[in-house]
Amino acid sequence: MLSLTLIGVICITLLLLFIFISVPVGIAFILSGLFSTYLIFGLEKSLSLLMGASYSSIAAPSWTAIPLFVLLGSLAVQSGFASRAYKSADGITSGLPGSVGITTCFGCAAFGAISGASIAATAIFGKMALPEMRRLGYDKSFATGIIASAGTFASMIPPSMMFIIYALFTRTSVAKLFFAGIVPGLITAVVYSIYIYFRAKNDKELLARQEAEPKLNLKERIHLVSTSWPILLVAFTILGGIYSGKFTPTEAAAVGCILVLIIGLLEGKYKKFSDFTDALRESANTTSMVFLINIGALYYGKVLILSRLPADLTSYLISLSLPPFLILSIICIIFFLLGMIMVPIGIYAMILPIVMPILTSLGYDPIWFGIIALKLTEIGAVTPPVGLNVYALKGVVTKDITVTDIFRGIWPFVGCDLVVLLFLILFPQIALWLPNLLF
Repeated sequence: MLSLTLIGVICITLLLLFIFISVPVGIAFILSGLFSTYLIFGLEKSLSLLMGASYSSIAAPSWTAIPLFVLLGSLAVQSGFASRAYKSADGITSGLPGSVGITTCFGCAAFGAISGASIAATAIFGKMALPEMRRLGYDKSFATGIIASAGTFASMIPPSMMFIIYALFTRTSVAKLFFAGIVPGLITAVVYSIYIYFRAKNDKELLARQEAEPKLNLKERIHLVSTSWPILLVAFTILGGIYSGKFTPTEAAAVGCILVLIIGLLEGKYKKFSDFTDALRESANTTSMVFLINIGALYYGKVLILSRLPADLTSYLISLSLPPFLILSIICIIFFLLGMIMVPIGIYAMILPIVMPILTSLGYDPIWFGIIALKLTEIGAVTPPVGLNVYALKGVVTKDITVTDIFRGIWPFVGCDLVVLLFLILFPQIALWLPNLLF
C-alpha cells in the first residue's frame, strides 16, 4: 500500500494535470480527491466520503453570505452604481494631469465598496472610461492597462467575496478581513494614481489636450461628488452594521441587497421585470460556479488532511530551521505563479490547507496573510497567460485593441502592486492596525 504522504503528493499532481488539460477547476478538485481517497479506502468508502463532504462542506449558515454578496454586486451594476462611482471620482480629480485615469482608479475603488467583483468592475469601467481616454489621446496600452489593473481593487475593498471565501477556508473573522482590506486597497489606488499623474504630466500631447478641456467649477464638482450618496449609504450600512454587531456578514449582505434594489427602483433603473430577473440570473450563474469550486475544493482539502501531507510538510520545514521570512517568500512566489494560471478560489483551496499550518506555526497573523494572498491573486488577475481581467476587458473594447496591447499596459501597475506588497510584508500594521483598533 502507498504511504499517505505519497498519496497526498499524487493528489496534488493529479489536480495540476487536470487543470493543465483544461478540466473545470471544481471538477478537477473532485476527481483528484476521489482518486486519492480510492487509493486509501477503496471505491465504496471514497464515494461515501465524497457525498458526505459535498453536503457538509457548505451546509452551514456562513456560506449563505456568498450568494447574497454576489447578488449585491449584480444589483449594484443594474442600479447604475458604477456610473455614480465614476462621476463622483471625476468631481474630485478633474483638472489633474491624467485625471480620467485617476478617476477610473478611485471609481473602481468606490464601486468595489458595493460589488466586490473585479471582473465586473473591469468590464463596466472599460465601457465608461476607455472612450474618454482615447478621445483625450491616451495610448491604448496605457488606457487599457489602467482599467484592467484598477478593476482588481474591487476584490480588496470590502465587502469582498474573496475575503469571505478565505475566512471560510481558514476559519478567520470575515469582519476583521473586511476592515483589514480598506487601507491596502486605498494605498494601491493612491500609488496607481501617482504613477498615472507623473506619466500624464510628462506626456506633452496628452497634457495639452486635457488642458484644452472645459474646467469644472466648484458647484459642478460638489454636484458630481454628491451623486455618490447611495454608495456611501450602502457601504456604511454594511460595514457599520458588521462593526457594531447589529448584522452578521450574511445579514449585512441581505440588507445591502434590499437598499440597492430600493434605490434602483426609485431611480427607474428597473423599467422592465427582465432587468431584475437578469440580475438574478447572473448572480445564480456566478454562485453556481463558485459553489461547485468550493465543494470540490473543500473535499480536496479534506483529502489532503487525510493524507497528512500538510502536517508532514509543516514538520519538515520547521525541522530545517529556515528563516521564517524565507519560507514566507517561497509561499508568496507559489501564490504569484499560480495566480497566472488559476482562479483565486482554486488557489486558495489548493494552497491554504497546506500553508496555513506552516504560517501559523511561524507566528504569522492569518488576517494579515489574507491581505497578502489577495494582493498576490490580484496581480495574477492581470498577468499572462490567463489574466482574467485582461480578457474581461478585451470583451468590451474595440477590435483595434488586442490582448497583447492590454498586457503591455499592465506591467507598470504590476510594479506598483509589487511595491505595495513589499510594504505590506515589511510593515504588517498597514493592514492590521484598523481591525486591531476596532475589534
